[in-house]
Amino acid sequence: LTQALQISLDPAEIISLFFHQIQPLIQVSGVTFKSANGKDDSVIGRESHHHCDYRLTTDEGHLGEVIFSRSKRFSEKELMRIEQLLSALVYPLRNAVRYQTAMRLALLDPLTLVGNRAALNNSLKRELQLASRQQQPLSLLMIDVDFFKKINDDYGHHCGDLILCEIAKTIQAACRSTDSLFRYGGEEFVVLLSNTHAEGAGIIAERIRQKIASAAMNYSGLSINATVSIGISTYNSELQDNMQSLFERADDALYRAKESGRNCVVNSSSINN
Repeated sequence: LTQALQISLDPAEIISLFFHQIQPLIQVSGVTFKSANGKDDSVIGRESHHHCDYRLTTDEGHLGEVIFSRSKRFSEKELMRIEQLLSALVYPLRNAVRYQTAMRLALLDPLTLVGNRAALNNSLKRELQLASRQQQPLSLLMIDVDFFKKINDDYGHHCGDLILCEIAKTIQAACRSTDSLFRYGGEEFVVLLSNTHAEGAGIIAERIRQKIASAAMNYSGLSINATVSIGISTYNSELQDNMQSLFERADDALYRAKESGRNCVVNSSSINN
């Protein structure tokens, strides 16, 4: 059992391996793992009426909860056997959760807690392949905070950081659950809008712009407003779009938005037309 659980660093796969490996020793219909971080939960098999729950703790703290279930009660002997088996699960599961957490952190911007540039590259590559293969639309929003240097100069970099965090939250609130937000660098953000035409991207971009413009952040007794300029590009199969071309068009549209007075949205399709 211990050897079998060493072959993966995926918590769900480890729970699945554990579930199947213990069947000859004790019959259970399902095993559920509820991780302490709330992100590595997994359910293998099916839940039944009777269950026994175990809280897993290591020297690093609370790892999560493992729940065994089946249609008939567990005997005292079976409960003792489960506890013995759990000793083989704890550390492989801890290592997997630790690895997955590290992988997620490696793809997060530490300030705003949205995806970083590496995560953006991975997601955009995948979305472009999907758009090309399934002939479905894909749009990209490039968002830049207006006069951000002045905000830093007038109120300090700590205030600037807080504003970036608030803007990231506002963008997320204005987006759909299928949209992905990334910090591109500095005061720039990128939103990937899967299965979204230029017109739909324009609606979402305008909603983001309005929400940010109407919001105000309190800092040291001051009410501070920020605005953003947004450039839009949409995948075009006829142009054989790639990451670079999609970014170039969005960047050009963003430049036009800045030149047009800022706090506005420019779609690259309107420039070309």
